[in-house]
Formats: sequence, structure tokens, C-alpha cells
Amino acid sequence: VRLTVIGEHSRISGDARTCFDLALGAGVVPSGLSNDSIEADLLVDGLFGTGLDRNVTGAHADAITVMNRSQLPIVALDVPSGLNASTGLAQGETVQADLTVTFIALKPGLLTADGPACAGEVMLAELELPSDCFDAVPASAVALSYEDARAAFAPRPRTAHKGDFGHVLVVGGAPGFAGAARLAAEAAARVGAGLVTLATHPQHAAIIAAQRPELMCHPVKDATQLRRLCSRATVIAAGPGLGQDAWAQELFAVVRAQKVPKVIDADALNLLANDSDIDEQRIVTPHPGEAARLLESTTAQIHQNRFAAARALCERYGGVALLKGAGTIVNCEGSLPLVVRGGNPGMASGGMGDVLTGVIAGLVAQGKPPAEAAALGACIHAHAADAAAAEHGERGLLAGDLAPYLQRAVNPQS
Repeated sequence: VRLTVIGEHSRISGDARTCFDLALGAGVVPSGLSNDSIEADLLVDGLFGTGLDRNVTGAHADAITVMNRSQLPIVALDVPSGLNASTGLAQGETVQADLTVTFIALKPGLLTADGPACAGEVMLAELELPSDCFDAVPASAVALSYEDARAAFAPRPRTAHKGDFGHVLVVGGAPGFAGAARLAAEAAARVGAGLVTLATHPQHAAIIAAQRPELMCHPVKDATQLRRLCSRATVIAAGPGLGQDAWAQELFAVVRAQKVPKVIDADALNLLANDSDIDEQRIVTPHPGEAARLLESTTAQIHQNRFAAARALCERYGGVALLKGAGTIVNCEGSLPLVVRGGNPGMASGGMGDVLTGVIAGLVAQGKPPAEAAALGACIHAHAADAAAAEHGERGLLAGDLAPYLQRAVNPQS
């Protein structure tokens, strides 16, 4: 074991001093860090703890650079040095760990923003603390994985019929964007919605109906036609491929006037940003760029504190906010924010967000409250993508590839 100390030994104090003296007593000889190659099999990163709230500079930044360039496996203690434990923001040079062993409780920053890329695999060591220690400290967020969500999908009653599982109306698909609307509608059906109607541009309604006859495709030219379809909907999903032209604006005006739960994504978010209001029955599902438009901010500012951004979306637009990205966050007034564990870089492809919109709408149709539907939907979506990537690889993963895995995800007993 080699111990490398950055800075003056005399400045080590408190518990760190106690442990430093124990190391010396055990015969460990501390040394400085060379800028040359490191001769070791494994690096253990213990430069900073969980309280770092400023950019790493000077000798500590140099040390992190040397560690990252070494190509050696790195185990980070509690949090990779340079990572904000609360927000997940990489503050300048940040350790790129292969494994992070975090102590006592998960840190929110490990699960979102830059956290997943910096932390690698995350293992929790509770250090055998008694339960009353945990009870005394309120949580700031809840981590949610597919394993946590499985229990929400019990087998259906043998007497069930399609009317028991709701009616999803998907509104979208401007000329040239038929695929987005179809992906959302099919995803709603794959997670178990009883009926799915697609209100889309007359140019391609017949084509979609021929490709997927289970969807009820209606060519919609104007608000009057859409209102008739809205009257039968349990939930409305608006935005996939909708566009922002006069046709889109007319249809979105009808959608936002409905008194049913609504999942708002893609172009519908851009239309909402132009004319904001509060609707407690609404679920907004922006990626960071869309969130920046909704909050009149920048993508960089959203990334700096994703929890604050999700909270601000709820305050400005009401209902539930789902902020997509690495470590998707689901926020609802009066509840702790949820951070979704799962997903992979293969999801960075066109149409993935449309599928998520359909998944959430399908769950709302089946009676899940909006906040629960958003959280479960994000978990199912990530799990399906992970299962698809495990079988076929991340590169080239298409949104349409998720369909069979979504069906398996909502039938965990089979």
C-alpha cells in the first residue's frame, strides 16, 4: 500500500489526523504524487469528502488529472473527488471512478447529472449504523429502480376487459413526423392501455393504421374534430411530432383546455413555453434543452442543479415534472423528488422520448396517479432500454426496439 498525500501533512486534523497517524504506525510511508506514470494495480480516491461545493484547483486538480490519465482502475471513497454530492455537477477536474463505495446513504449527486459518468458502479456501505440514525436525518430524494417498481404490476383479474384499462389519446404527427406519434401510441398499448387513439395529420393517418391496426388512427384537420376525440379520452399525450405551425397550435389549444390528465412532451412543450400556465393534471417531460426554454434559462444552468430545475418546473407549470437525462428526476409538489436508476447511452437516439411519453400515458390510463405513472414509466423505459442493450448492444439501439421489452417489464410475473 502506498499513501499519497496532497498538501502539507501538518494541516491534516480531526478524524483524518487520527487515521493518518494509525497509517504511519502501521508502517505506511506517505509520499508526494509524481506527474509521471503511477506504478500500482489500483488507485483509491480519498481526496475530498461529500462537502465539496467549489471547483477543484491547484495541486488537487493536478492529482486528479494524473489519476484519470493513469488508465488504472479507480475506487472512489464516498464520492468521486470533484463531484458535488448534492447536485451531481462535476466541479472542474473530477475523478472518473470505476467503482464508488458510498457510506451510510446514497448521495443524490451520484445518480444524476455528471454523477453516473464519474461514479461508475455505485455500492452502498451502511457501516452497520442503527436504524434510528437514519430515522433522525430526513431524506432529500428517493432513488427508484425497476426492482422497486415491479410490485406495481400484479397479474390482472381473469374477468378484466379493455374498458378497465383506460383510453389513451395521442395528439401529434405533423407531416414528416408520423413516426414520433406512432411510437408514443404503440408504447401506450405495449404497457397495457385498453384503447389507444392517435389523432394525427390527415396526410398519413391511413399509413399508420395499416402498419399498426391495433391503433385507432384518426385524420384530424381542425379543433372541432379533435374535441370529439378528446371527449372519450382517459388521458391525453400531446407533442410527439406535433410541430409548431398553425395546425399544431390549434390542436394544442384544444388539448390544454381538457379536464383530464395530460402528458406534454416535445413540440407541445415548446408551445407551452410560449404561453405558460398552471395545470395540476399535467405531466411535463422535458429534456434539458426543453427545460431551459420552459424556464427561460440555459441548458448549462439546468445541468448545474437538476433538482432545482425540476422543482422550478413544478412551480411554474403545476402538476408533475419529469426532467429527462442521466438520472431522470421526477418532481411533484409535496413529495420528495425521485431519481431513476437505470438507462444507458444507447438511449441517445431519436424517438426515445416519444416512447416514454406513451409509456407514462398508458400507465395513467390504467389508473396510476400522475406522479406514480411518471416515476414508474421512467423506470420501465430505462429497464427496457437496458434489457435491449444487454442483448444487442448500445450503439444502434432504436426507440422501436424497446416495444417487446416494455411488454415484458409490465409483466414481471411471466
